[in-house]
Amino acid sequence: MLVLEALAPVVLIIGVGCLLRKFDILSENIERGMMHMVVLVLLPALTLANIIGNKALSDWGEVGKVASFGCGGLLIGLGVAYVSAGFLGMKRGEGKRTFGVTAGTQNYGFMGVPLLLSIFPSDGLLGVLFTHNVGVEIAMWTVGVSMMRGDKNISWRLFVKAPIIAVVAGLLINAFGWDSFFHGAPMRTFDMLGAAAIPIALIVIGAGLVELLRNDRFDWKVAIGSMVVRLALIPACLIGAAYLLPISLELKKVMVIQAAMPAAMFPIVLAKHYGGKPEVAVQVVVATTVACFITMPFVIIIGMHALDL
Repeated sequence: MLVLEALAPVVLIIGVGCLLRKFDILSENIERGMMHMVVLVLLPALTLANIIGNKALSDWGEVGKVASFGCGGLLIGLGVAYVSAGFLGMKRGEGKRTFGVTAGTQNYGFMGVPLLLSIFPSDGLLGVLFTHNVGVEIAMWTVGVSMMRGDKNISWRLFVKAPIIAVVAGLLINAFGWDSFFHGAPMRTFDMLGAAAIPIALIVIGAGLVELLRNDRFDWKVAIGSMVVRLALIPACLIGAAYLLPISLELKKVMVIQAAMPAAMFPIVLAKHYGGKPEVAVQVVVATTVACFITMPFVIIIGMHALDL
């Protein structure tokens, strides 16, 4: 019941985004501008608000472990999804790489944050999540991009992104003991900006889903295959790894939520820019996002039971 109660506001806010796009209140251009605002301003502010002064991130060894687990978790997802694409009959040049990257990458930010806060309302978890996501970003911009492109050429300039910079800045502020300078107005500013990040992002996700459903026909083999891979096989692997490896209680809580997430939308952009199959990415995203509202409570409950949370 707690999981369903936590999930309900997420579903309702996404529904608001769907209605705004359906009735042409939220146009594609406005949607694009809102997402840029989230990525460049609101999400970095939320990140800084939850990292600066966070005692759970004062141990650099623990920070490295959290980021490494985020990186390793995505690599597991990419590997499972790519191998599964072969079993589904996909070949290179026909959507195998795109399926591998899209089904292998969880929606690790916007949908996970409100669920994490609702189910585990504990101080410090968002900072752990954002540090975990740095590892995810590293894996995405190295192995993920390489897989999508079909080569090994990697530009390190791709790491210069506002959310990553915010995480590094926050950790350095803590490391040098400068967090006291941010008490008062600066932290209140970060809190106010950050509070808007998740609702706006969820509205944009809802609007994007309507647009995706308008433009593409479904290949049910891709859709059903992605649901099995993203919402069953990969969660089993991630929860199993969290069970077997010596990680903190905070990271276990983050991993349970991450395991339940649908496919991320960003690989659609990667497919368009790096020679993938955007239509395959769209089908994976839509299928797993719709189905996750049914599977998510079961994955979270099973994960919490397995990890004694």
